[in-house]
Amino acid sequence: MRRTRILTAVLALAAGLLAGTPPALAADSTAKVSLAADTYTWKNARIDGGGFVPGIVFNRSEKNLAYARTDIGGAYRWQESSKTWTPLLDSVGWDDWGHTGVVSLASDSVDPNKVYAAVGTYTNSWDPKNGAVMRSSNRGASWQKTDLPFKLGGNMPGRGMGERLAVDPNRNSVLYLGAPSGKGLWRSTDSGVTWSQVANFPNVGNYQQDPTDTSGYASDNQGIVWVTFDESTGTSGNATRAIYVGVADLQNSVYRSTDAGATWTRLAGQPTGYLAHKGVLDAAGGYLYLSYSDKGGPYDGGKGQVWRYATATGTWTNISPVAEADTYYGFSGLTVDRQKPGTVMATAYSSWWPDTQIFRSTDSGATWTKAWDYTSYPNRANRYTMDVSSSPWLTWGANPSPPEQTPKLGWMTESLEIDPFDSNRMMYGTGATLYGTENLTNWDSGSQFTIKPMVQGLEETAVLDLASPPSGAPLLSALGDIGGFRHTDLTKVPSMMFTSPNFTTTTSLDFAETNPNTVVRVGNLDSGPHIAFSTDNGANWFAGSDPSGVSGGGTVAAASDGSRFVWSPDGAGVQYTAGFGSSWSASSGIPAGAIVESDRVDAKTFYGFKSGKFYVSTDGGATFTASAATGLPSGDSVRFKALPGVKGDVWLAGGATDGAYGLWHSTDGGASWSKLSNVDQADTIGFGKAATGASYQTLYTSAKIGGVRGIFRSTDKGATWTRINDDAHQWGWTGAAITGDPRVYGRVYVSTNGRGVIYGETSDTGGGGTDPTDPPDPTPTGACAVTYKITNQWSGGFQADVQLSNTGSSAWTGWSLGWTFPNAQTIAQTWNAEAAQSGSTVTAKNVGWNANVAAGSSVSFGFTGSWSGTNGKPTAFKVGDQACTVA
Repeated sequence: MRRTRILTAVLALAAGLLAGTPPALAADSTAKVSLAADTYTWKNARIDGGGFVPGIVFNRSEKNLAYARTDIGGAYRWQESSKTWTPLLDSVGWDDWGHTGVVSLASDSVDPNKVYAAVGTYTNSWDPKNGAVMRSSNRGASWQKTDLPFKLGGNMPGRGMGERLAVDPNRNSVLYLGAPSGKGLWRSTDSGVTWSQVANFPNVGNYQQDPTDTSGYASDNQGIVWVTFDESTGTSGNATRAIYVGVADLQNSVYRSTDAGATWTRLAGQPTGYLAHKGVLDAAGGYLYLSYSDKGGPYDGGKGQVWRYATATGTWTNISPVAEADTYYGFSGLTVDRQKPGTVMATAYSSWWPDTQIFRSTDSGATWTKAWDYTSYPNRANRYTMDVSSSPWLTWGANPSPPEQTPKLGWMTESLEIDPFDSNRMMYGTGATLYGTENLTNWDSGSQFTIKPMVQGLEETAVLDLASPPSGAPLLSALGDIGGFRHTDLTKVPSMMFTSPNFTTTTSLDFAETNPNTVVRVGNLDSGPHIAFSTDNGANWFAGSDPSGVSGGGTVAAASDGSRFVWSPDGAGVQYTAGFGSSWSASSGIPAGAIVESDRVDAKTFYGFKSGKFYVSTDGGATFTASAATGLPSGDSVRFKALPGVKGDVWLAGGATDGAYGLWHSTDGGASWSKLSNVDQADTIGFGKAATGASYQTLYTSAKIGGVRGIFRSTDKGATWTRINDDAHQWGWTGAAITGDPRVYGRVYVSTNGRGVIYGETSDTGGGGTDPTDPPDPTPTGACAVTYKITNQWSGGFQADVQLSNTGSSAWTGWSLGWTFPNAQTIAQTWNAEAAQSGSTVTAKNVGWNANVAAGSSVSFGFTGSWSGTNGKPTAFKVGDQACTVA
């Protein structure tokens, strides 16, 4: 669940801020500061989505202008021409990391160039700063900020309710903001520049998810949760008179002002025992629609109702799509069709099993239909089809039993919006992506409408670890919530996250430096093993066994040759194994919870760090000895790595502002350390391909150097540093992991806590040459055999695996396999191969790492595609001019 992995990242950050004060080591007096400039291009390694989208906002006066908010990953603007999302808050810096959590958005219908964001991630101590309201007059291209005297909770319970921030549709200089934590209702009369509390608002809210939670997370008062204007009660330039406000109070959830906010009254006759998650006003129909749940969400909610309030008469009508007794969920997502008054939709946001539900009414809630119904249990009839070919991992690689289906319609579906200018377009957010349709009205005619991910450009994963092997896939990632991916092409969405097992969160991964096909990962799982291994560079996995007591992933290290592993799991002490973890033995001399890494040359040397002490093992992890070195950071907000190709060359970054904090280097396996005097603070360290003429690999770090926070590169062993990002590209907190690419000079992969994996490419070639992942021209000869297998199929889409065997007597140094689809199928995404298609004819060729195929060996690749009517298998394959045997 999303909360788990966000807390992991936040607590790691908190540890970095609050650690103790060890004595400092002697500084490296030879280091010099040189903050040079460089030009980098920054992109995301494409995953598309990966997290909770609690809010979608369409502008009411300009077509195709829409925004999305995320709980930790910033805000986005829709780009209609490319059907993609543009990130708007990448300029949020390290010190203001909490402002990547967006609790509400408001788009100005009077002046569509103006947009506002209420930002702040936590209302408790995890976020040290108060919230803010950010305002833009150029649609989020740049921002000004007003700090608030209280915190906001973009990642707190109740974050799917809203919108808490609203612009008066008649007098757009007036805005309202609902605050959490008992801080009440706030108003601005100068377009968000200054704010003051509405002193006479009668109820600050009282609902807490869990009053006994001593951390302050679940025990916070969720406060004022939405503001809605009735635009029909105002005229242009004059403040709207009727304003409705939702309050987190089970007995008193809706208030109204009829005099532009001068006085407020609880709406008489309203339902009690529920929280009003949304209040959507249809001025044309004269109704305020409200979706209710007994909980604040986004995870919980066991009962719910939907109501309609007639604004002219004050009449309340229960229009719930199903009887309360039949609900096991609450309602939240709520929208009306501005083109067709009387059309209203709602979601069962907390229906986790077997699926979420979406309801639709075209008669103001008098009658409803469902997105899916049971025929004869457990069989379902869907009004929709799902096409996830652009994000095939959304199937989770699952094969569930009815009534569950894959991909799911969703979960945590708290945002739902019909385009105010297009009755056919709807978007809704889930806990993993943003879905949409462009033929919604098929619902009313009885034909199926198509749901697809509408999420490209919106990257919302929390990154916990990164690896870039010297061969094979250029990037392996460890992620919160969706486990992690193997990227063979950074510009394409991988077909599937890591599976077998599928960790909810992968906490650490490593590969064998001299045998990169051997990869290990560890992570969290409610039940099942917490470690997995791969012998094909992360393409396929098998589970290892857990030592007794393991409760979470922790950190893991692979020997340089892949012959053994050291694991420091949660819930148990450090362990070691020879082979692939069929049995484990306890390591001695190192405390539980230590961070572990491997030497990248000596297969029997491993390293550990815990509470200021560095540990070394030279017997494969069986015994560790504490280094005599002192002055390293006393806390555990530390990340260290050994340099590939040089035994005993180790770099360590970390610390805290009230103690030792910086970057250290050891050339004797941690026996002694030098602290770089030109690095003020450092939180990560990674290595990449050396620059032309350089004798040492390129260093990368997320650090503060010369008083400036940023992403830095050094090509001279840390003597000088170049800041390679800029103020427009900061991405909040980037302290979890960083790595360069050993094959491409200047390429660096940066972790973020909510904006996915960012990678940078330099305009300075630095002698890097061509990308070795570019495949050679294939010229294979000799006999071949092919096995073509459809591994998953759904309405309109499928996934297939292809195994190509070299059955001749000579090795291949490149290969190209061709076939023709019998039923006009089309390929969408491929992995472990590059594919081109012309009509029904497909050519798949090797990528760089799998070009060589020895005689008697085979290579596998896969793809997703689309089909209609029949999905027959190809019957003939050729490698070059050679026809292959088909198994």
